Amino acid sequence: MGALLHELFLQPFAEFGFMRRALVGVTAIALGSVPVGVFLMLRRMSLTGDAMAHAILPGAAVGFLVAGLSLPAMTIGGLVAGMMVAVAAGFVARSTLLLEDASLAAFYLISLALGVLIVSLRGSNVDLMHVLFGTVLALDNAALLLLASISTITLLALAFLYRAMVMECVDPAFLGSVSRSSAVAHYGFLLLAVLNLVGGFHALGTLMAVGMMILPAAAARFWATRLHTIIAVAIGIALASGYGGLLLSYHFDLPSGPAIILTTGLAYLASMVVGRVSSLRAHLFPPRHLAA
Repeated sequence: MGALLHELFLQPFAEFGFMRRALVGVTAIALGSVPVGVFLMLRRMSLTGDAMAHAILPGAAVGFLVAGLSLPAMTIGGLVAGMMVAVAAGFVARSTLLLEDASLAAFYLISLALGVLIVSLRGSNVDLMHVLFGTVLALDNAALLLLASISTITLLALAFLYRAMVMECVDPAFLGSVSRSSAVAHYGFLLLAVLNLVGGFHALGTLMAVGMMILPAAAARFWATRLHTIIAVAIGIALASGYGGLLLSYHFDLPSGPAIILTTGLAYLASMVVGRVSSLRAHLFPPRHLAA
């Protein structure tokens, strides 16, 4: 029995270096992007995260056009493009009749089409699949260093901006009236979101990176009510889902990125059904003191 468990759960990581690197990469993404995803969810900006994930594609594609599959070029290009789209969408929302979600949707559709077109001009279908869906099993030391650096920067920045970001989730108008940190918190948070999406892009691709950011946060909401507990539970779900997704991809020969996101999605669905806070189970079978 012990040998079987070792073969199922530990041997892939003990035997293959690419599996260990993939696990380290997923761990770094979980530690950095999941807390950002919790704040996106609390600010009702989950779809904004999806839009920004697609918005980085043209910049990454320009980096690919200039230098091929170069980690620095695609990272810088994606970061610049993501921030440009986030700022442009906010400017359009403040200057026209369009709300921010509509302007973001417009920019993200344009960005996605433009990015795919740019990659297709020079690259092959393999390059396009790499950009859209990532290659978590092909992470090298430079990519792991980038992911670890982004995670470290994110955690330090969140520790510094935590109080302001919590207040902005509750009452941004009040924060703007009593403190000058409102703009710093807002644009600092957008920068962290884009930075983590760019990092996730290298492992999971533009179409999957936002999944690791949003799904664990949404799942954790069914288990906890306090913010710090939601963040901790969400990180735990992301770590477990990353580990489980990699095992599924190894044992059943599945694409690793989609396997990780689908595992995270299953965790979300299970939490929605049996979680202890406002889940389907809680509504159908309320505690006795709350039953009619």
